[in-house]
Amino acid sequence: MTDSATRDPAALRMLDAAEALIRRHGPAKATVVDVARALGMSHGNVYRHFPSKAALREAVVARWLHAVVEPLEPILADPTPAPERLIRYIRTLAGLKRQKVLGDPELFAAYHLLAEEHRDAVAAHVATLRGHLATILHQGTAAGDWRVADPEGTAVLLLEATMRFHHPHHVRDQAGDETAPARLEAILGLLVKGLRPN
Repeated sequence: MTDSATRDPAALRMLDAAEALIRRHGPAKATVVDVARALGMSHGNVYRHFPSKAALREAVVARWLHAVVEPLEPILADPTPAPERLIRYIRTLAGLKRQKVLGDPELFAAYHLLAEEHRDAVAAHVATLRGHLATILHQGTAAGDWRVADPEGTAVLLLEATMRFHHPHHVRDQAGDETAPARLEAILGLLVKGLRPN
């Protein structure tokens, strides 16, 4: 999401309007003209913040993904040991993705279509998750909880190892699987054990 969209009240109102239109009518209504009409303003006002329909839709996707990232950020600064925070981070990520995918399947389907159009926003989201995990791995190394020579590379592997529990496609496929949370906990236990020094 652009800096102006995160700070400017007018841009935030436009994103709110776009999200409301998506909820009511689907992603086809996430256009500059539709948002301007919903807010009772000229489309020129919207173009001042979002120079194209693509820019508007990408900002909507970025804000939706940021809503996943925001609850994870406090875990980075929590004073509890890094191994506990690593488990809590991935567990929370999985829970947030499950809530978004399964809590409102129709709305998720609409956002998923937009996300497919704006892969750069999705890539930035994944990079943020990797960065968070790398930070926790660095912190754990500094505290002597484990020896990780390549925190960034290990962060990639941790996301890949747990992908089944937080990637939207896999989460959707596991809609009725009540064993998923227990299996995730077992996998996280194995991963953290593997990180600890021998």
